[in-house]
Amino acid sequence: MRRITRIGGAAVLLTALAATQGKGEMTGVHAEASTRSEGSAVRGRPLPRSEAFFGLHFDLHPNKNDTCLGADVSEENITRLLTRVRPDFVQYDCKGHPGYTGYPTQVGWSSPGIVKDSLAIWRKVTRAHGVGLYIHYSGVWDSAAIEHHPEWARVDANGNRDVNNTSVFGPYVDRLMIPQLKEVTTSYDLDGIWADGECWAVQLDYSAGALEAWRKETGYADAPKDRSDPRWPAWKAFHRRAFEKYLCHWVDALHAHNPRLQITSNWMYTTLAPKPVVAKLDYLSGDYSPTLSVDRARVEARYLASTNMPWDLMAWGFNWGKDLGHSLKTPVHLQQEAAVVLMQGGAFQIYNTPTRSGYLNEGMIETLGQVADFCRARQKVSHKSVTVPQVALLLSAETQFDRSDAVFHFAGTVDEMEGALHALLELHYSVDILAEHQLQPRLKEFPLVVIPDSYKLADSFKAALTEYVGQGGSLLLLGAQCAKLFEPVLGVRFEGQPQQVAAELATSAGVVNVNGPWQKVVPTEAKPLACRYPTRDTRKGAEVAATLITQGKGKIAAVYGPVALQFFRCHHPYLRRFVGEVVQALFPDPTVTVNGPPCLDVSLRRTADGHLCVHLLNLARVQNADRFLVLDYIPPAGPIELKVRLSGKPSRVDWVPQGGSLTWSWSDGVVSVTVPRLDIHDVVVVTP
Repeated sequence: MRRITRIGGAAVLLTALAATQGKGEMTGVHAEASTRSEGSAVRGRPLPRSEAFFGLHFDLHPNKNDTCLGADVSEENITRLLTRVRPDFVQYDCKGHPGYTGYPTQVGWSSPGIVKDSLAIWRKVTRAHGVGLYIHYSGVWDSAAIEHHPEWARVDANGNRDVNNTSVFGPYVDRLMIPQLKEVTTSYDLDGIWADGECWAVQLDYSAGALEAWRKETGYADAPKDRSDPRWPAWKAFHRRAFEKYLCHWVDALHAHNPRLQITSNWMYTTLAPKPVVAKLDYLSGDYSPTLSVDRARVEARYLASTNMPWDLMAWGFNWGKDLGHSLKTPVHLQQEAAVVLMQGGAFQIYNTPTRSGYLNEGMIETLGQVADFCRARQKVSHKSVTVPQVALLLSAETQFDRSDAVFHFAGTVDEMEGALHALLELHYSVDILAEHQLQPRLKEFPLVVIPDSYKLADSFKAALTEYVGQGGSLLLLGAQCAKLFEPVLGVRFEGQPQQVAAELATSAGVVNVNGPWQKVVPTEAKPLACRYPTRDTRKGAEVAATLITQGKGKIAAVYGPVALQFFRCHHPYLRRFVGEVVQALFPDPTVTVNGPPCLDVSLRRTADGHLCVHLLNLARVQNADRFLVLDYIPPAGPIELKVRLSGKPSRVDWVPQGGSLTWSWSDGVVSVTVPRLDIHDVVVVTP
């Protein structure tokens, strides 16, 4: 089939390779677009991703129904964006989940709606401005590939072919993905790849290729279908290894093709896949929820900051509610989201969509510019900062991988961890999130380790924690299941199994309901810290709710019920008070203490040049429900009182980026500072 279309204003002959009937051969189109720029004036080479700080992401997920892709893309519009925003990199549309490319390809299937070669124009303008150009490319999720090659599909436990997700055991990666990525990165001289639809899209696979690989590895002729089969954990682990093998294969192939390419796979080696980094990715990245943005970023940023990899997080620049399309977020809204990432030392990017024809709205450009200005003002004291270890919160990979039946997704298994995080942050502790493989080598760095209700931990990790306590560390166990793992050292006698009960927890602020599974214990050596009651009548029916014991040079506190999960569900201030009282018994002298409202997040860091800094983030009116889509006003917090323990008297204390020295005093190894007002995010920087 032949047809004439317009790409870059020139008539270009597109030749579609006809499919061989009955054999499922690939079809595609090829074009040499006249707008591809060679030898454009270069303002400087783009920063490598390891040095990049602020970026933009645009994708359209081209499909077979598009009619106007690229029609309104112009050098002037892109130049306006790059001039106003000054990003270090742009990630632009290439191939989305439908599987159709937005550029003319001879490998696979181009969208029939290409009017101009958008990618060529973006390459020309980004090169002229010294801005890195990456592509958004959907990997495992490729609906068009399966439509043309049903045999490439992943198969479910009932034998049904997946209409969206390809099998990592099949030929898709070699027949389509690698050749297409080589084609597009070479043709457009791209700087890198942001692969989407990967670890979070892959699912358990019963295709012939998967079952044959399983048989070769294990000797089993069949595969488990559900949790009733004792082989179920091995079946899930088999898929995790298979995805990582697939990932290493295509990443290595692209690096061999062009060593300059900088590559990541969206969400790999994050909380969705909390394991040691194996694939040779150049950076880690993820796009967090458009609605629960701050809460997701609070978790992801703290975990990614513990990976020792260059990383960024992507906010969605728009949101939507019931029966509504996309509405753009305000600068204030996005600045609050950005600050969550900045205060953990990461890079930040924003996702927006052009019109289907490629036009970038002027108001959107100005919003992006204001967010970029906000981030740049804080870059020196935020980017590549490192933590000053205070509280380590465990994200148990052992528990997550056992509890989740996804290949790589937390799938509702981290609620307890998030509840613990929220309580600790509302109490103004500086918290890092680490999985076992990250935490075990660093245990001695943290004065306090907190384990939410994780029920499965490796014996070697439990032994390391016990040794950590013996040498002076403090350990907090939040929940009956994780307490059971440390029963021999808790100084209590467990009676029976956890029971689902009504529980009114007594705190210094008042009683608070914490219904759920509670373990009955009788202290033998431990000191009771709190009691629970079957009703609000605290005169009778008391049961020990929490205990504290000294072990060696350290301490262990255990709470025998679901306080972390229930705080996640209700955020009751009395429950926060209870967690604070238990933490105070373990960790009475943190490096920084803050007197401010609970909507204030604190992060204690050292800048890239070594200055101690206290990041303060105001989360008043944070958006977390789709009935309140976008915020445009954050009530200021203040005055805020800080006390920072130091080894020596500082020479000055500054308020960045507001400017100027703060009033402070020094006494007995503590610097006391009062911050008069916090709008969204600012940093107290202490100079020795």
